[in-house]
Amino acid sequence: MYDIIVTGAGHAGCEAALAAARTGCSCLLISSDLTAIARMSCNPAIGGVAKGQITREIDALGGEMAKAIDATGIQFRMLNKSKGPAMHSPRAQADRTLYSLYMRRIIESENNIDLLQDTVTGIECSSGQFTGVILSSGRIIKGSAAILTCGTFLNGLIHIGMNHYPGGRTIAEPPVYGLTESLVNLGFKAGRLKTGTPPRIDGRSVDYNLVEEQRGDDDPVVFSFKTTPPLNRQQISCFVTKTTATTHAILKTGFDRSPLYTGKVQGVGPRYCPSIEDKICRFPDKNSHHIFLEPEGFDTHEMYVNGFSTSLPEEIQLEGLQSIPGLCNVKMIRPGYAIEYDYFFPYQINRSLETKLIENLYCAGQINGTSGYEEAAAQGLIAGINASLKLHQRQPLHLKRSDAYIGVLVDDLITKETNEPYRMFTSSAEHRLMLRHDNADIRLHHFGYNSGLLDQERFSACNNKISLIEQLKQLCLTTRVSPEEINPLLTSLGYPPVTLSQNASTLLKRPGIYMRTLVETSPCFGDNVRAITDDLSIYEQVDIDLKYHGYLKRDLLMADKIIRLDSHIIPSSFQYDGVAGLSNEGREKLTKHRPDTIGQASRILGVSPSDISVLMIRLGR
Repeated sequence: MYDIIVTGAGHAGCEAALAAARTGCSCLLISSDLTAIARMSCNPAIGGVAKGQITREIDALGGEMAKAIDATGIQFRMLNKSKGPAMHSPRAQADRTLYSLYMRRIIESENNIDLLQDTVTGIECSSGQFTGVILSSGRIIKGSAAILTCGTFLNGLIHIGMNHYPGGRTIAEPPVYGLTESLVNLGFKAGRLKTGTPPRIDGRSVDYNLVEEQRGDDDPVVFSFKTTPPLNRQQISCFVTKTTATTHAILKTGFDRSPLYTGKVQGVGPRYCPSIEDKICRFPDKNSHHIFLEPEGFDTHEMYVNGFSTSLPEEIQLEGLQSIPGLCNVKMIRPGYAIEYDYFFPYQINRSLETKLIENLYCAGQINGTSGYEEAAAQGLIAGINASLKLHQRQPLHLKRSDAYIGVLVDDLITKETNEPYRMFTSSAEHRLMLRHDNADIRLHHFGYNSGLLDQERFSACNNKISLIEQLKQLCLTTRVSPEEINPLLTSLGYPPVTLSQNASTLLKRPGIYMRTLVETSPCFGDNVRAITDDLSIYEQVDIDLKYHGYLKRDLLMADKIIRLDSHIIPSSFQYDGVAGLSNEGREKLTKHRPDTIGQASRILGVSPSDISVLMIRLGR
């Protein structure tokens, strides 16, 4: 008998098991292949736009993904550096093999985790409560709670041209049969999605004279707040090239054998990560699309062809690749493919990721209709934390949209219609200026500490950081810099000289002026600042807080309005059928989603403002 059983050892399963074990629960992690723990089945990278923020949030809550990529990354880059801080997103290429080995080593070092190589094919429950999992052998393992993190394995079907094969994540991995049917028999509603991956090539067959080199950052930003920079390792370059009109013409010759266009694939694919076939069809006026050649690790020549996701026939894939500059003699190690799999509509889970139908049964990752390692890991972490908190008879962790991208992710899943693989973007977060990657620890450390995943040392260190930031902000608000000190800097930046001393906080609002430059420019101010701290990351927080003070204040006011709506709880037994004045669509959607709060109800597609007014009046009565 285990406290928590986790099915699947992908990115969601690893975080779920670690969170459960580290908070004192006995945990069983079941995987069909224990050599594939945290396998990167698609691109060998962590982070990116919004995903980098999620990775740092996972770390701030006490998860493992950020530390794993810091330990196994082969190239680190900060994306969108030319834009404002809300858009800055860290990304790193990973050594695919080392990443998986790192995560297995961490899991095996946890005394509260047992491993089992087997396949879960069914769920056992009694009186609406989870009691155990059924294995492929028919054996039943009892548990107090379970977290389903099945990835793309449920009735997985792989397509390459007109050929299709059963597959769970790759052609070499078998799908999982029976679990979908078991859950459907319990009353859950399932759907079908599709995702894909590009071909892999031999890096020795690339003509590097015809592709553009893309180096890592000279001073890379790490993901974990525990990692001490700098990273003392050699970074590996990526390379950029483009498809051509010839490439598109070649690929079009295979469209009559494409599973996407011949009806073989029934599942809906990701809109924002389209295949090369979709790009050609959706953007016929574009003669080229960027292709990124990404190494898979330190000790391999295999490269991932990012931007060339496809399920066209194998020979068409190779011919198309060989028409791209730099790839005329390329050797394809394995072809791209599409994979269809089952998922369960996420309106069937609540904010803690516990299912509404079966108590103590949680779902996390692609089973909820998401895509991406980071989104999966975040859900696994939240499910692991909440399953543990419930077993310890404590209140669940509910992150608000103004708390974290993870809060946005969970809220979107349970309130919006997920008919295609969900992917996180910065545009998804209305409070993205508050939800930056650089302040994830400040925003979330108390949640991680209260959940039992962060130790006292990390909690105290972050509180000290917050105290230093506030001290520096007060110093900036009360210190004035003389014209003699500041005018040379202003002139060099194209500003007119000033005749009176300037408040440091006012100067910092000017583009191009930062704490570091003020410290170097004004000896007196610099001495006072250094007496508090010489930590450049703290200077950065002060810069952002003062430069964007007005915008942040407006964001907080907007967040407060949303929080007020989210504080109005809708009783779980509330019946919408008896509420006069609700629109037919609103009543249907509210009955289907059964939101926990008025705020959630207001974000459900099809629920109008007038429906919310009716609800508030009825609940007020």
